[in-house]
Amino acid sequence: MGVARTLAVRALSLGLVLLVVIAILVAILGVSGFSERVITATINEELRNLRQALAQRITDPTELENVLAARRQELIESYGLDKPWYYRLPDMIRRVVLLDLGESRVIEGFSGSRRVSDIILERMPFTLMLVTSAVVISTLAGIYIGLNLALNPGSRRDRAIVYLAAISNGLPSWWTGIILLLVFVYYVRLMPPGGIMSSPPPTEPHLIALDIIWHSVLPLTTLVAVSIGPSVYAARTIVLNVAQEDFVSVARARGLPESIILRRHILRAAAPPIVTIVVFSLAGSLGGAILTETIFNWPGMGRLYYDAVVRGDEAIIIALTYMYGLIYVAARLLLEALYLILDPRVRF
Repeated sequence: MGVARTLAVRALSLGLVLLVVIAILVAILGVSGFSERVITATINEELRNLRQALAQRITDPTELENVLAARRQELIESYGLDKPWYYRLPDMIRRVVLLDLGESRVIEGFSGSRRVSDIILERMPFTLMLVTSAVVISTLAGIYIGLNLALNPGSRRDRAIVYLAAISNGLPSWWTGIILLLVFVYYVRLMPPGGIMSSPPPTEPHLIALDIIWHSVLPLTTLVAVSIGPSVYAARTIVLNVAQEDFVSVARARGLPESIILRRHILRAAAPPIVTIVVFSLAGSLGGAILTETIFNWPGMGRLYYDAVVRGDEAIIIALTYMYGLIYVAARLLLEALYLILDPRVRF
């Protein structure tokens, strides 16, 4: 009962944090005038289409303008532009929390739908395929390499890989992506320049799958190249610090086999911080990689966020921010549960 109560209290506190984040985001969009400008542009676009439709039936210019003015006033009242921005704040937060995300005003999905939920669900598989795969590869490889380096600190291999990890940590993803494009697309002419499929796309299912994998090689390589270094260095540092603790020295003094010391003493003590890195990396990967996806024209969550900001689609921006918040809250709760399993001291 104590464990369940602890998790429930933490879930409630994280939920309140999520609400505060959404309130701050909506308030910033309102205070800056961004929300009002987006809504005004939407109203003008709708009135423009209405003018074209009514111009064929209403020949009197004065009557046409009166009809458009009445319609404009209706839209202003329906969107709440006749009131200060803070009057729209509670309704916006309520709709976001209830996942009533409505429709996008600018961006359309691949199927032509403008429902925000449809657009996000369409982009999610591509992000899972690219960014999550890169995170899994770099994290698992980093833990394996870092663990082996920590067991042999100071060796030539250790120093060499630490230097390479530092270089990887300092590589900007946008710069790495551009270099790979220049080398393998424009100089060697070996890889596709971007996108997710060739034009025209293949027709056979297995050829479509192979074509998507072929197009994902460069962005996947970019993400792995810039993320494997921090994973190696973090795992090495964590394991190396634990290996120098007194309880490990006592275990060696007792004559325990090195395999048992590694499994029961070092890895178990190092598991919580390593699991933290893994869980937060996977959770963050669901948000996509904005720069990498934009450079390679990959239609994932990161590219969607970039398009929403550039094109001023308020609904998509708020929905994605809320989804990222939900993912963070879920990751934190998962970590709380894993900590109770990995470290019994947390239970007390």
